[in-house]
Order: sequence, then structure tokens, then C-alpha cells
Amino acid sequence: MADKKIRVTLVKSIIGTKQDQRATVRGLGLRRINHTVELEDTAAVRGMVNKVAFLVKCEG
Repeated sequence: MADKKIRVTLVKSIIGTKQDQRATVRGLGLRRINHTVELEDTAAVRGMVNKVAFLVKCEG
């Protein structure tokens, strides 16, 4: 599981979202719409993605 990666893309704007949701998006390393990052597939990252699932697209 340590070598697994997931690709997370910000597909919706963070404007109008709550402060903790913005912090979660920033914590994932996403900066702008259509920005994609590749992250380790860990429980912590999965939890962050689930928290802002309506803003991001997850592959992998």
C-alpha cells in the first residue's frame, strides 16, 4: 500500500466554501481549478479527499 498513488484534481472553485474545506484543499496541495497532484494512498489522504469530495476528482 505504501507505493500506491492517487491523482487528485480540483474541479470546482473553493470560493464560497467553509474555511476548513479551503484548508483541506490547500493541504492536499491543490492551488487552482484543474490542478492535479499525485499523492500517497494513505488513510489520512483518503479522509481529506472524502471531506472535499464535491470539489475534487480522484483517480487511481
